[in-house]
Amino acid sequence: MEKILSAIAEPNRLSIIELLRDGPCTVGEIAEHLRLRQPQVSKHLRVLCEAKLVEVHPMANRRIYKLHVQGLKEIDSWLDSFRHLWEDRLDQLDDYLKELQRKEKGE
Repeated sequence: MEKILSAIAEPNRLSIIELLRDGPCTVGEIAEHLRLRQPQVSKHLRVLCEAKLVEVHPMANRRIYKLHVQGLKEIDSWLDSFRHLWEDRLDQLDDYLKELQRKEKGE
């Protein structure tokens, strides 16, 4: 998980992830869209591939990059372990607000 979080902590890599959400892209397309040089994009993609967030598919002389579903599932599972904390706190807040409303109506 640390490798994944470290990879997406860099703003350009997060932008690449968000771009690939819309569909596969080549290095050139990513570079053009993010206004980065191709060597920079290639380095970012290598980090994302190592973190298993992106996968590459060679097609003739081009490389097509797309999101790697398993890496994203790992992030989701990790976040899921925190969701119950927020749900409990939101439920407590809801109960508190309802109690305040009852007190206001009773006054």
